Amino acid sequence: MYLLVQAHEFDRYRHLLDQSFRLRKRVFADQLCWKVSVSGACERDQYDDLHPAYLFWCDDSTEKLYGSVRLMPTTGPTLLYDVFRETFPNACDLIAPGIWEGTRMCIDEEAIDRDLLDLRPDRAFCLLLLALCEVALDNGIDTLISNYEPQMRRLYKRAGAEFDELGRADGYGRFPVCCGVFEVSQRVRAQMQQSLQVSVPLYSGRSFSKREVEMPALMTA
Repeated sequence: MYLLVQAHEFDRYRHLLDQSFRLRKRVFADQLCWKVSVSGACERDQYDDLHPAYLFWCDDSTEKLYGSVRLMPTTGPTLLYDVFRETFPNACDLIAPGIWEGTRMCIDEEAIDRDLLDLRPDRAFCLLLLALCEVALDNGIDTLISNYEPQMRRLYKRAGAEFDELGRADGYGRFPVCCGVFEVSQRVRAQMQQSLQVSVPLYSGRSFSKREVEMPALMTA
């Protein structure tokens, strides 16, 4: 299942958050050799203290994590501007309420191989990308920004995503890091569903707006 977790739910899903931080360390520090903040077995940075939203892919009991993405509005602090500024031209203005940053997107290939025997890692990543599109669309987000290594382009295309690469830069890891702008729309979602042969929505949770009505005091970016 795909689960959107916000600040007022962090305590409830602390075990998933902890698994996500450990997964991020294995992927971004150990495998990709990015210059990220590592403490013990976890990768966690200052942006995790700003109450972002997290999209978790987990089992139906919400105990085991298979993948995660961190979502942050570009109207606040972002990796895009603070860390990866060299990856896109100065003329680009990527700050707007409808533009969000999707960062630290990763899957746990070992857990997927153990529990989901018929699911290849490349398809698993593509499904997480589709779920991210659904969540963004459900919450009024029209554009997602992401930084990624060049080899990820083939997976984005395989998933049917629509994106433009604004630029790339060296100095963050073993390979260049690119900046991509991803369209979020009903057309793109339908295109991704067709590419991945998915006929039903992957994400069926509540949106930001509904949560704001219920718990306005706890909604912080």
